[in-house]
This record gives sequence, structure tokens and C-alpha cells, in this order.
Amino acid sequence: MRSFQRTLSATFAAVLGLQLVACGDSQKQAAAQEGRGRPAVPVVVEVVQLKARQTRLEAVGTARAHRSVSLFPEVAGEVVAVNFQPGDRVDKDAVLLALDSRDEQLALELAELRLADAERMLARYTQANDSVQRTVPETTIDTARTTLDSARIERDRATIALQRRFITAPFDGFVGLTDVDAGDRIDPTTEITTIDDRSVLLVSFDVPEAFVGRLTTGDPVRIEVWSAERTEARGTVVDLGSRVDPMSRAFTARAEVPNDNDQLRPGMSFRVELDLTGQVYPSVPDVALQWGAEGAYIWLVEDNKARRVAAELVQRQAGRVLVNAQVPDGSLVVGEGVQSMRDGITVRTMDAEALARDARGVLMPAAREG
Repeated sequence: MRSFQRTLSATFAAVLGLQLVACGDSQKQAAAQEGRGRPAVPVVVEVVQLKARQTRLEAVGTARAHRSVSLFPEVAGEVVAVNFQPGDRVDKDAVLLALDSRDEQLALELAELRLADAERMLARYTQANDSVQRTVPETTIDTARTTLDSARIERDRATIALQRRFITAPFDGFVGLTDVDAGDRIDPTTEITTIDDRSVLLVSFDVPEAFVGRLTTGDPVRIEVWSAERTEARGTVVDLGSRVDPMSRAFTARAEVPNDNDQLRPGMSFRVELDLTGQVYPSVPDVALQWGAEGAYIWLVEDNKARRVAAELVQRQAGRVLVNAQVPDGSLVVGEGVQSMRDGITVRTMDAEALARDARGVLMPAAREG
């Protein structure tokens, strides 16, 4: 009896083992068939582009004219004419103010007479020595030449002295205010007026030392007036300071701003904006960047397979993000459908409209059944 029970138990155990093995094999076969038959996941992809990191710098700038001078007379004298009004635009070499020049005019006439006399004397001596007798000694001719040269110098000095009685514009520009009137007596310490060439303004502003090497001449700038009208203009960086101020930890930059409509003035303060270009990074849609327990990542599509790539957020740019990741230029990144991604999963790329139609085809029957 006991022998029969042992034989029956062994037979039952063997049958049960065979059933378990068969069940396991059938499950593996079913899983394999399911894996082979699983459809590809539809996704929308975009091409990865390399873009530079953008940094906006804002500063306060102060403008000065492209050329600006204060006019002083070279000599003292009585003012006989003021030929401008404050705010007038004047041309180069225009006479702005005249001093009494009667003495200088007479001195010039006298110098010209002496020059003419010296020329006649030298010509007479030279003509006399052209004959065979050579009646004029060479020393006399040399003295005549010296007298002629001295007369020319005296004439030139008289001309300069006369010119100094007239104050002219050194360049085209706009004259400022003046306190000088006809009849005033002025000297070289008297400021007559100012003149500014404001066709172009030079706007100086401070830049933090962190941007040394990133700001270069030729970079574009935008300026805006601190007023209700919000007058804007654009310019170009033309000069960079050679040193950093140890107190402010900043260096000075200067931008050239055209002022064709003459709305801006020297001395005005401006809001200055610059967009500085930095290092180049891969640019992907902002929805492509996902976050997990190990940090941020993106999904790339390679040979219709999904691959997870670790990424670090660098900067957001209008619907896109710059990431620090090992992504070659031109790679395909998943923008829509990231929720269904797994490493190595097969994907099917399509455009956004096709993906939306696909989703509606799944959701609408489900809604009708509900």
C-alpha cells in the first residue's frame, strides 16, 4: 500500500512539472509574439539646430557730439560783428565773429608794399648783372634776396594777424549760446560759444567685467531715451576701454549712433541694450526636454529607434531651449509623443497634423462607447 502511494505521488509531481514548463513556454511565446507585433509609436520630430546663447545687457549711457568745441579768440580786441544766432547751423570756415581789424589791415598793406619794393630791387640788380660789365656786386644781390625773403615773411605774418581777427567755424555744426555782443572787448580767456557736430552721437556706457571678450567693436546696440515719447535709435560699438575700473568692476564702451533726424542731443542719457552672442549649443523644442530622477533628458530618433540622452538646460529662447548634451547637429529629437518613449522602442515619425488626426481617431470611438 505504501509503495502504491509513493508511486502515485511521484507520477503526480512529474505531471505537474510538465504542466508548469509548458505554461512558461507558452507565456514566453506569447510575449515574443506581442513584442514582434507591437506597432511603432507615432511621434513628431524636429531637426536639432546649433544656436548661440544670447545674453541681453542693459546699461545707462551718456551721449556727446561726434565733434564738439568751445570757441575762444586767439587775440584780444573789440567785437565789431556777431554773425550767428544760438542754435544756427553753420558751415565750416563760416565767419562767426569779427574783431576790429583796421590796424592789421594796414599792416598787411604795408607788408605787401615792402614785398613789392624788394622784388623790384632784386629784379633791377639781376638785370644789371645780365650785361657784360656786371656792375652790381654779388654781396649786394645777396642782400637784396634776403630783403625779399624777409618781406615775404612780414607779409605772411601780417596775413595771419589779420586772419586772427575773425573767428570761423572749424567744422559743420550747430552753435550754442553766447554772451558776446558787438562792442564788447574780449581776450583769449573769453568763451565765445560752442559748436557741435551732432550728426552722429557717441554714447558711452559701462559694461561689467564679466563681459570682457564677449563685447567687440561692430556689435549692434539699441538706445532709448528716458522720456514718455520712447525715442529709439540704433548704433554700433566703436570703442572699448583698455582697462577695468577696480572700484566699479566695469569697463567703458562707446557706441556710434546716427542722428539724421536731429532728435537727440549731446549730454542726454539713454537706456542702452545689447544682445551678446555666446557659446553655441544644440537647440530643441521646449516640450522635448523632460525631467526624471536623474535630471533632464531628451529623446533622439536613430534608425527609427528611440534613444534617451542626458541633457542640461542652458537657456530658454522663445519656445525652444538650449541644452548641453552630446547631440550631433542635424539629429532628430522627439517633440511630441515623449510620454510613450522607452529606450530602444520603435517609433514612426509624422507631422503634427497627422499625429492629431491619429489621436482623434482613437479618442472619438472611445467617447462614443462611453
